[in-house]
Amino acid sequence: MGRAREFVLYLFYKLTYARPVNRPDARPGRGAPENRTPTRFNLPEREADGDWLDAREELDGGAPPLRTTVTVEKPKTIINRNTSPDIGFDRSINPYRGCEHGCIYCFARPTHAYHDLSPGLDFETKLFAKPDAAKLLRAELAKPGYRVRPMAMGTNTDPYQPIEAKWRITRSVLEVLAETKHPVTITTKSDRVLRDIDILGPMAAEGLAAVALSVTSLTPEISRTLEPRAPSARKRLAAVKALNAAGIPAMVAIAPVIPGITDHEVEAIVEAAAEAGAIGAFFLPVRLPYEVAPLFRAWLDEHFPDRADKVMNIIREMRGGKDNDPNWFTRMQGFGPWADLMRVRFEMAAKKHGLNKERRRLRTDLFTPPQGPQLRLL
Repeated sequence: MGRAREFVLYLFYKLTYARPVNRPDARPGRGAPENRTPTRFNLPEREADGDWLDAREELDGGAPPLRTTVTVEKPKTIINRNTSPDIGFDRSINPYRGCEHGCIYCFARPTHAYHDLSPGLDFETKLFAKPDAAKLLRAELAKPGYRVRPMAMGTNTDPYQPIEAKWRITRSVLEVLAETKHPVTITTKSDRVLRDIDILGPMAAEGLAAVALSVTSLTPEISRTLEPRAPSARKRLAAVKALNAAGIPAMVAIAPVIPGITDHEVEAIVEAAAEAGAIGAFFLPVRLPYEVAPLFRAWLDEHFPDRADKVMNIIREMRGGKDNDPNWFTRMQGFGPWADLMRVRFEMAAKKHGLNKERRRLRTDLFTPPQGPQLRLL
């Protein structure tokens, strides 16, 4: 029985974790199945290096794992501004560029093309960190013309991705926001946010902080390929419970919902959010801007070939016949029968479980600009 059990476990591992990939760029434990450079900036398509690693791949019968690298970035400003009418914030901070979570659907992937890097594997392995973020933030908040509104974090790449454990840039930014009593909203897929309860708790007590945990699937087999290096849904929901227990308003973002892959879980995620004590929830249909669309199609071909065409057909129905709809408002909601059904299902589930009964607003009247360098010398 012992040897039989070992054989069964071996087969389970081979079938679940070690399934051979069909694309030469694909790496185990990473999200994107390829690493092509974009063509919209007239960059040449990158070819294989042809070094000893390629020879080792042939000998081993598979591609080696990729290591994560981090490059220091020194921007002149740290607050990003936007005027989009369908986004609920006008300013944000991104401590990092690129994200090791490797979520295949991430709409931030195309930003790596500005660095002559691929939105594919480069986006999740060649990261950029901004260690001067807190210093830059302090200087911008001290400007006489600054007008306070909630600062959004996690709107592009995750502020609590794995490298935050070492770099602690997100924490340094929160320390400045807490010092100046500046409101902040955080969106993340990581329970690492619990590390900063000591900062967020007192801020929340004054109405200055709120957190949204993104939960896309409760099925581990899907999550392992969809967002391979993000913490499990179980950990994220536990973080929602812990945050609310600490007095920090926390909600669940079902973002994105992927038809044919995760849409059947909407009601279950809403129920799990309510059980975790979430104050509310919202959902967003999957978006596939620029290079995300071909990466997503390659991911479907690799992991869900049996339904790849069906998934893309539904997405196009929600996006006016295209892979992506860039128009304001509809880009966030989709339209047509599939989008309407998704919306009705979510609203019914939220009502059933008592979510979204009230909308909380963060305070902006407590803000105190940081002292300038001359005052700190007094």
